[in-house]
Amino acid sequence: MKERKYVRAEVSEKCERSLEAGHPWVFAEEIRSLSGTAENGELVDVVGQKGKYLGTGFINDRSKIRVRILSRNANDAFDEAFFKRRLRYAWEYRKRVLGGKPQACRLVFGEADMFPGLTVDRFGSILVAQVLSYGIEKRKETIFNALAEVLEEDGEKIEGLYERNDVSIRKLEGMEENKGFFPLTGKEIPDFTGTYIEENGIKYFVDFAEGQKTGFFLDQRFNRLRAAKLAEGAEVLDCFTHTGSFALNAAKAGAKSVLAADISAPAIETAKKNARLNGLEDKISFEVADAFELLPRLEAEKRKFDLVILDPPAFTKSRRTIESAMRGYREINCRGLKLTRRGGYFATCSCSHFATEEMFVKMLKAATLQAGVQLRQIERAQQSPDHPVLWNVPETDYLNFFTFQVV
Repeated sequence: MKERKYVRAEVSEKCERSLEAGHPWVFAEEIRSLSGTAENGELVDVVGQKGKYLGTGFINDRSKIRVRILSRNANDAFDEAFFKRRLRYAWEYRKRVLGGKPQACRLVFGEADMFPGLTVDRFGSILVAQVLSYGIEKRKETIFNALAEVLEEDGEKIEGLYERNDVSIRKLEGMEENKGFFPLTGKEIPDFTGTYIEENGIKYFVDFAEGQKTGFFLDQRFNRLRAAKLAEGAEVLDCFTHTGSFALNAAKAGAKSVLAADISAPAIETAKKNARLNGLEDKISFEVADAFELLPRLEAEKRKFDLVILDPPAFTKSRRTIESAMRGYREINCRGLKLTRRGGYFATCSCSHFATEEMFVKMLKAATLQAGVQLRQIERAQQSPDHPVLWNVPETDYLNFFTFQVV
């Protein structure tokens, strides 16, 4: 390997195999030696036991993920042109898989787009970003301006980029929490923190400053349509409705009535606003309620529904809590099944990569047995393709979605 300007990080044989298989992370205990000193957020070359080049990535001694691979091409120069080329590639991918020039989509999905620790969602003329990697943090001015340029060169208007870095995980990377508009070159800071989008023919208000994550969950785009196909003429229960997306899709598809519930009062207020935006307020009743209290209450009231939709948040964000998370999933699924009329339909999902498909299926079988019903599977799906699954990187494969008929 020719002489290079970067510090070399030699890794274990196990890590070498993992990197060669496509995984982009090097954990702290996998580094055997460093050829010099590298500041956090700077680039290092990762090499195997015999000096084989494995990739170049951001180093951070504050993180358990010591190096995040940015490129496996030894000829790459990590300048503005490099980042702009990669961002253009991500945008062209979204145009192809979603069609047209999508106004609401995930533009950058971290490692799956070879931007370790970076998420960017588009809501019309507003971009919302979250940075969880110190290496990206140090280069975000270049990356954010390049992204705005890529879109505007394609005729798309961008008014601003809002950072949602109000997450505690940043502290583990040695970064402070913050949120607010990033000063894009040549642009004034917008004087608003909410905007409107349209998805599946439904209009939504997005509070990108105070809403969960970036303000709207884009990964269920096509799963909402899958559930809506089952809603015509149905009495529908939508638990964990957030800002009403599944409920609105069901109502638009011709549901007889929809009961939509969420534990968050602000989310329910936004959901009501979204219902009014679409002229669907007469079809949907909203309730601020904890699903773990609502479901047994509805069961005690002997309520039944033709379609039950469960779209809970991630019950686990670590392997340590997976067992309790699966118990929670089993409880809500069992109760949801009991509330579904025989011959009715049931849509359920999980959004944590720790709750693997195998675990989720096992849990569903247990919930089915406990509820005393059988399930006829209709569809099995994942997240929308603007959140691409990168094979050999299981962390990108996080959403399990199923529709069934209850028989």
